Amino acid sequence: MALDRLAVVEGETVLEIGFGTGQCLRQIAELVGPTGRVGGVDISPEMVEKTRKRLDGAGLENRAELYCGDATSLPFNEATFDAVFLSFTLEVLDTPEIPVALAEINKVLKPGGRLGIVDMSKENGKSVFVRVYEWLHKRCPRYVGSRPIYAGQCLIDAGYQIKSKERIRIYRLPAEIIVATKSMPGNTVLHDEPMGQAS
Repeated sequence: MALDRLAVVEGETVLEIGFGTGQCLRQIAELVGPTGRVGGVDISPEMVEKTRKRLDGAGLENRAELYCGDATSLPFNEATFDAVFLSFTLEVLDTPEIPVALAEINKVLKPGGRLGIVDMSKENGKSVFVRVYEWLHKRCPRYVGSRPIYAGQCLIDAGYQIKSKERIRIYRLPAEIIVATKSMPGNTVLHDEPMGQAS
């Protein structure tokens, strides 16, 4: 659903940060086609190796460059990517690291480039599931490494222009899909759909 909203097309250069086992990265590699390129950054060497094997098995290894690294220090030149994608990655970062990572993403995006984010949303703060999840995160951060965040506000604070914002539910937790564009004046939310259920 999130990749559909990001509208990746053939020939584009797309980066995924925090790609995990590489399921979305493989989809992105298929979407960009033989003329496109994919970059991937994940902090886990094990995930890099799993994803490399997944891409090799699909015959897509020539479309992707994978790096073991950190979202706060991306190993790419300025204005490299048409789009950047993060799925349940931003909320894993420590709070002071979020604006640093968003600035790095802004640097590697081309002018007018798109940023797609899927995150656990804190906007429905009265949700019992949000409160329980935050309680678990505070007491067991090693096992519950992420927590709900105000991703939309983080993007606005970093200077991005939000183009769409769609609320969903994943395992009864409120989440959202946000698509924004590289830092531009006049940040506004143009589209905000009601809460739906992710399949």
